[in-house]
Amino acid sequence: MNPDIIEITSLDQTGVNVFSRLTEAQLRNRTEPSKGIFIAESPKVIHVALDAGYEPTALLCERRHIEGDAKTIIERCGDIPIYTGTRELLEQLTGYTLTRGVLCAMRRPQERSVEEVTAGARRVVVIDSVVDTTNIGAIFRSAAALGIDAVLLTRSSCDPLNRRAVRVSMGSVFLVPWTWVDDPVDSLSAIGFQTAAMALSDDSIPLDAPVLKTIPRLAIIMGTEGDGLPHSTIAKADYVVRIPMSHHVDSLNVAAAAAVAFWELRQALQRKECNM
Repeated sequence: MNPDIIEITSLDQTGVNVFSRLTEAQLRNRTEPSKGIFIAESPKVIHVALDAGYEPTALLCERRHIEGDAKTIIERCGDIPIYTGTRELLEQLTGYTLTRGVLCAMRRPQERSVEEVTAGARRVVVIDSVVDTTNIGAIFRSAAALGIDAVLLTRSSCDPLNRRAVRVSMGSVFLVPWTWVDDPVDSLSAIGFQTAAMALSDDSIPLDAPVLKTIPRLAIIMGTEGDGLPHSTIAKADYVVRIPMSHHVDSLNVAAAAAVAFWELRQALQRKECNM
């Protein structure tokens, strides 16, 4: 066996706690960000992360995948420990069934500034206090597919590098620049963005309003499905925008609403470019 491949014989084995005992908060390591780790799950997602330049630190895979789904990952990862065992043992270790039998621990990138992430951007989304990992992953996937240049999250939102969020996004969290933002409206206004808060209010305009098609740099602010955006955010935004709906439905899931908004504004931006 390759000396870097370590057979797991005990759930208490040294080195595997990153895959088993550490919580998402411990992996993130707020006190020492340079030591932060996240977990990427499934061969496809791991390859996307490697392509984007993320640094692997350890690999966990079913024994049968060493010469299968994990083979090319192992070849790309270089000199890192590769822990392996049976499907049953790894499920006991992690607490869940591995997707395609492969997990990769990777080093978290340094936090970037809002100015750096949005440099040259024309369409960005702000995710405000969305904590559901599935919604975060789905929003990132739509952002990557539908032309959003950057994602900003308030610190009350779920970490995009949460294992489930990464998996749901199919690795899109590695494709779209993102960072944290403390005061979305003021921060973005200061660097030349106009802001559109997605909310139901008496003064809201429809998503297909012509004025939205003329804005060169626009930040779309999305809130939670239940509570929505804070009143202070809505009050400070340049526009309050709603998605016109039928059958007396008043709202969509935030991930679905984001996809609709991204598509409409992307189409508008494309039409503007075609006419230039």
